[in-house]
Amino acid sequence: MAMISLAQELQGNSYPGRGIILGRSANGRYAVIAYFIMGRSENSRNRIFVQDGTGIRTQAFDESKCTDPSLIIYAPVRVLGNKTIVTNGDQTDTIYEAMDHQFTFEQGLRARKFEPDAPNYTPRISGIVRCEKNSFNYALSILKSAEGDPSSCQRFTFTYENPIAGQGHFIHTYVGDGNPLPSFVGEPKLVSIPDDIDGFTDLLWSSLNADNRVSLFVRYIDPEEGKVYSKIVNRHGAKPSET
Repeated sequence: MAMISLAQELQGNSYPGRGIILGRSANGRYAVIAYFIMGRSENSRNRIFVQDGTGIRTQAFDESKCTDPSLIIYAPVRVLGNKTIVTNGDQTDTIYEAMDHQFTFEQGLRARKFEPDAPNYTPRISGIVRCEKNSFNYALSILKSAEGDPSSCQRFTFTYENPIAGQGHFIHTYVGDGNPLPSFVGEPKLVSIPDDIDGFTDLLWSSLNADNRVSLFVRYIDPEEGKVYSKIVNRHGAKPSET
């Protein structure tokens, strides 16, 4: 698979929806996670990321403007031991609870399918990073309707063992803007992952469509040292914050 320019990919798509990037930094040291959300409606844009323990959650920026919290308020990132779970919905909790009872990532997702937001039937995208002392691996999943037909759920899981330094994989919910919104197709896209969390955060945020971007979370994990570095950027807020 040819590596694509993440900046060009994002700049050329006004509405990729929600996206997950998992990978390994160029120096081989860090497990890297990025998650962003976008929105077209006032309800979707009225959100921010906030720290929630070792993870994050979404919350309404202006509670008086929150008309339907069902698909927009959730915990995108949760940590269970050496595993970091990141998803675009409340399936984060489903995966967390399943794995806490010794089920696998894939088994946890068997209980879920795409979102019930006809006519889009937004895919549920999920990722997990497992860190050991001197290594890590990751997986990405997408649950989607069969070309917009909600009678069939298609389930795909992509696993990456001993990821290559400087490489990551990017999956998102929509091919682009539209009505209904067309679901992501194919394998996660191969992208470059730098060493610098600040530079990577700036690249992602500046490449997302300025009208539709809502929030961004980036985390670099050092498995050997057991250290975690995170940044949050919100449409409604000041400069990027460290968590």
